[in-house]
Amino acid sequence: MSMEGWFAYPTAELPFAVLVLIIAFTVHEFAHAYTAYKFGDNTAYDAGRVTLNPRVHLDVLGMILILLAGFGWAKPVPVNQNRFKHPRLMGVIVTAAGPLSNFVLGLLGIILYYVSIKTGLYHMGSIGVQDALQVFFSYFISLNFLLFIFNLIPLPPLDGYRIIQNLVPLKVGYKMEQNMQWGIIIFLLLLFIPPLRAVTISPILNFSQKLAADFMSLIGGLFI
Repeated sequence: MSMEGWFAYPTAELPFAVLVLIIAFTVHEFAHAYTAYKFGDNTAYDAGRVTLNPRVHLDVLGMILILLAGFGWAKPVPVNQNRFKHPRLMGVIVTAAGPLSNFVLGLLGIILYYVSIKTGLYHMGSIGVQDALQVFFSYFISLNFLLFIFNLIPLPPLDGYRIIQNLVPLKVGYKMEQNMQWGIIIFLLLLFIPPLRAVTISPILNFSQKLAADFMSLIGGLFI
């Protein structure tokens, strides 16, 4: 029986998607933990989260769901903003560090792709190796840009919600905290009801692919 319809990605490309997601999720959560640690919060450090070991950051159910449904998660990094010198400002920076790490990975993937072509390394392998590299770089770039944009959506439990919560007046932030469960329900409805997703989440995700394509063109032009 074919397994093609079970996954959000083609089965032949599944290993590449898994590898890229492991890297992307690990770096994303490490960025949160490391930044919090550097700003004076040892919570993540004491929990063993200031590491690039994927086993510490990955959530099994979250990984399974992202492969089956295209949506998933890693283990959230524990952060105590009260330990920061400037709790709200540092809270914004620590929260934004995760999505920004995926943006940096996406840019790095584009640069490495063009460097490998420019130096001839890309063409040194067989056709099969070249095809594998093409698929890997495609996933590495597109998924990291997707995670960058997706996590900035201002709905819980995404990073964008926490960023907004730290930027608005305190009273509004408290209200956002109290109503977070309703925000999560709204987010899930937008994500899993196709008509709603088509006019809300999908355009945002499409923008991430356009952003990746624009940076591909921009950086690619530097190597011509």
